[in-house]
Amino acid sequence: MAKVNVIFYSAYGHNYKMAEAVAAGAKEVEGTRVGLFQVAETLSAEILAKTGAAEPRKAFAHIPVATLDTLAEADAIILGTPTRFGNMCAQMRAFLDSTGSLWAKNALVGKIGSAFSSSNTQHGGQETTVVSTHFTMLHHGMIIVGLPYSADKQMIDTEITGGSPYGATTVAGKGHLVAPSENELSLARFQGRHVAGIAKKLFG
Repeated sequence: MAKVNVIFYSAYGHNYKMAEAVAAGAKEVEGTRVGLFQVAETLSAEILAKTGAAEPRKAFAHIPVATLDTLAEADAIILGTPTRFGNMCAQMRAFLDSTGSLWAKNALVGKIGSAFSSSNTQHGGQETTVVSTHFTMLHHGMIIVGLPYSADKQMIDTEITGGSPYGATTVAGKGHLVAPSENELSLARFQGRHVAGIAKKLFG
């Protein structure tokens, strides 16, 4: 039985919704155990209130915070992070920067790694954020899995949508007011299912 852990950071709920969809897709693969976790918040309650993130974060306050054991126990790890100037957010970076002890023990070597993201604008660095997340995974010796073009909904041209061969993404829009579209959520589910299917073949 393969274990897939989905770990995300979300300020306004977009990556949480995507993470839920990724986890739902992974659960479609028979015999897969799926965990959903968030990384610890590093901003103060005061700053969260000023940015308007405090209220949306209540929707996923019940999701447990990831630890190093969350990484070590999994056969596949799918990370979700919003874009910050074309890179991952500080909260996800802080979590990954704490994994030196796992690196020293080769604890993540051979595990599957995958990533998804969000940004305010269609060209706001979603792809570079996903790919830069892969860099850390590669340093840990992980096997990178993206979102293949067999997920053909990433090729639609009738709406503004996220999604690339690197991983599922969503466009949050100005003011973070645009919820993930059904197309974007379907790509997230595909990615979760795809990763879980490979994990089952390797570890099931």
